[in-house]
Amino acid sequence: MDFSFRIANKSFDFLIFVILSTLLTTIHASIHIYQNQLFNEVGNAYLLPGGSEGLYASLSSDDSATDGRSFIRFENITFWRTQDAADEQSEMEHSTGLIQAVIFEAADRNNIGGSAYGGQRSICCTPDLAKLEGCKQGEVIRIPSATEINWPMVLSIQFNGNDLSTQMNNAEVPIKKTGMHNLFFIACDPKLKGTVMSGKTVWKNPDGYLPGRMAPLMTFYVYMAIAYLLLSAIWFSQYMRFWEDILQLQHCIAAVIGLGLFEMILWYLDYSNFNKTGMRPVVTTAWVVTVGAIKKTLSRLLILSVSMGYGVVRPTLGGLTSKVLLIGATYFVASELLDITEHVGTINDVSGRARLFLGLPDAFLDAFLILWIFTSLSKTLEQLQAKRISVKLDIYRKFSNALAVAVIASVAWITYEIYFKATDPFNERWQSAWIITAFWDILSFALLCVICYLWAPSQSSQRCVLFL
Repeated sequence: MDFSFRIANKSFDFLIFVILSTLLTTIHASIHIYQNQLFNEVGNAYLLPGGSEGLYASLSSDDSATDGRSFIRFENITFWRTQDAADEQSEMEHSTGLIQAVIFEAADRNNIGGSAYGGQRSICCTPDLAKLEGCKQGEVIRIPSATEINWPMVLSIQFNGNDLSTQMNNAEVPIKKTGMHNLFFIACDPKLKGTVMSGKTVWKNPDGYLPGRMAPLMTFYVYMAIAYLLLSAIWFSQYMRFWEDILQLQHCIAAVIGLGLFEMILWYLDYSNFNKTGMRPVVTTAWVVTVGAIKKTLSRLLILSVSMGYGVVRPTLGGLTSKVLLIGATYFVASELLDITEHVGTINDVSGRARLFLGLPDAFLDAFLILWIFTSLSKTLEQLQAKRISVKLDIYRKFSNALAVAVIASVAWITYEIYFKATDPFNERWQSAWIITAFWDILSFALLCVICYLWAPSQSSQRCVLFL
C-alpha cells in the first residue's frame, strides 16, 4: 500500500508504524534478512524498517544461547552509499556519514522524534530542536524512557573518509523488558540519500526463536492434537466395530478427523522447528497450509452434504454433485492462496493489500456456503417433517441448532476480532493475539464433535437410512 508521508501536525507514533507495515523488508521468521534494502525518505530522515516482534524479557544474563536469554543480534550489517556521496568526502576525514540503529518498545514510540514550538514533528534533530531540547544536530532525537534510561537503544555506525561502504560491528542487544520491540535504521544526513543495506538480525525469546505472539500457539497445537487423538480413538473404535454398517457419510467424517489430527501435528512440528532454528522453510510451511486448506474445504463440504441429507435421506447428491465439487475446488484455491500469503509470505507489504485481496474471495465463499447450507437444511427438515420421520427429524433439528450457534459465535468473534485490531494499531496486545487464531480451530473441532455424536457408527446405521 502506498502512503504519502507528511510530518505536519501528525504524531510520529502513527508515522513510524505505517512505515513499518508498508516498506519492503525481507524477513525469514525471527531471522530478518536484508538484501540491498533501500532507505526511504520520510520527513527529514531516511528510514529502513528492521522488524517488529513481541519479545519477552530475558530470564538469565548468561551467554549460553539456550538459557532463557532474549536478544536482538546484528550480524554482517553492511551499508553502501552512492558513489557521488562518497566522492564528496575527503579521504582523510574520519566521520563522513552517520547511520543509527534505533530499538524501541511500542510503549516508548513517542520517545523518538520531537517538535519545535508545537510545529512539525521531526525524527532528526534540527537547529531549533538542538536549542530547545539539547539534542545533537544531525542525529536521531531520543528521549529516555521513564522506566529505563538506556531505552530507546541507539547504536551508531559511521562511514570513514570517502569509503563507499561501512560495516556495523556485530552486536547483541539484551532484552530486559517484555514488550513489542521495533527496529529502525535511520540516516539524518541528506547526503546519504540512496543508501542501501544488507545483512541480518536475529531475534530470540527466552524459550527460542518463535515470535512472542506465536509462541502460545505451539502449546495450543499440542492440546488440539491430543483432543483430535481422543476423538479419533473414540470414533475409529466404533468405526471398526460396525464396519459393515458404515455409511458413506461416516467415511467422510473419518477422513476429516484424520486430516484434523494430521494438521495439528504438522503445525506443531512447523512451530517447533521455527522455535529451534529461527527459520521457517517455505516448502515445509507450504505443506502445512495445504493440508489445512484441504481439511477446511472437506469440513465445509461435509457440513453441506449433511445438510442436503447425503447418505442419510438421499443416496447421492444427484445433479448437485458437480456444483458441490466446483464450490469445493474454488474454496480450496481461495483458502490456499490466503494461507500461503499469511504463513509463507516473506515480505511485509504482502500482508496489506494482498491479504485484503485474497481474503475477500474466502469471506464471500464462506457466506455463500452458509446460505447454501441453511437453505439445504431447511428443505431436508421439511421433507422429514412431511414424512413424519421423528428419529431423523430430531437429529437434524439438533444439528440445525448446533450450526446456528456456530454461525452466531462466528459473527460475534469476527466482530470482536475487528474491534481487537482496530483498538490495537501498535500490536501492544500481542501476548493475547494468538487467541484470535485459536478460536477458529476450537469452533471447528466443536462442530465436528457434534457431527460425530449425531452420526456415530452403530449397528443400526444402515437400517436408519431412509431415502426420500
